[in-house]
Amino acid sequence: MMRNALFGGVNAAVLTPMHADLSVDLDRMAAHARWLLEHGCDGLGILGTTGEANSLGVAERIAIMEGLVARGIAAAVLMPGTGTPALPDTVALTQRAAQLGCRGALVLPPFFYKNPSEDGLFAWFCELARRVPAEIALYLYHFPAQSAVPITVPLLARLLRAFPGRFRGVKDSSGDLQNTLAYVENFAADGFEVYCADDAALQAVLRAGGAGCITAAANVGSAVSARVCAGWDSDAGTAAQATLAAIRRAVTAGALIPGLKSLIARHTGDSGWRNIRPPHLPLSPEQEATLFATFDTTGAQLAAG
Repeated sequence: MMRNALFGGVNAAVLTPMHADLSVDLDRMAAHARWLLEHGCDGLGILGTTGEANSLGVAERIAIMEGLVARGIAAAVLMPGTGTPALPDTVALTQRAAQLGCRGALVLPPFFYKNPSEDGLFAWFCELARRVPAEIALYLYHFPAQSAVPITVPLLARLLRAFPGRFRGVKDSSGDLQNTLAYVENFAADGFEVYCADDAALQAVLRAGGAGCITAAANVGSAVSARVCAGWDSDAGTAAQATLAAIRRAVTAGALIPGLKSLIARHTGDSGWRNIRPPHLPLSPEQEATLFATFDTTGAQLAAG
């Protein structure tokens, strides 16, 4: 396991709760953030895929960053997603994150135009690095199933040569363990932080020298993830990894984001957690019953918040 990683360990890809009118509920979000930090999380990946970031406007994203900090969530534990298809919006979001004191930002590639050249992507990320404060670390977000724009090993190598120390790590949401391990093999020895998004891969990534995870399932399984990180080279860690993999299978068997919101609604007794922006829809009672039954077979229990 990589030591001294800026966001090393367990990072939840934090859900964004909403009011009935589908505006962001910052009080609920801050309460959930505190609960996560008290139950195994080392950091919080806000405004990512699980956080419905691409259903939110730029002003809303800035308001979320500001609102969490104003409600007592330390900026240092926040890794906001700031990547958009538009360079000026990405710069503005990243600059505000830096001003608030966030130590890192997670950046999707410009994902509207498909099949961009490596040179084009390199130029885009170079412009970003030149336009944002040097004190905020840039983490690249590899999620080809959603973005259709991969972050390849050769692209990373070019960026690390061009901007030493600026591009600090990568979140791999490909679900391809060999790809994640290739990042580790090529770059971790130089302090580059590799985070898996697939909970089932956490122990393997830690054993190879990766930094940890940034995952959706950590919204409900962070305590188990923490046990894997604490015992990554032990039998206890292996046992926790088996439970964590089962949690991952349970929450990904159906619609991931609505399902996680339903699990939090059940746990908190707060039905408002089911609010979600279209095109996502809340689970039906039948879908919830299936999810709850499957989740409960993992043996994982959400501690009282």
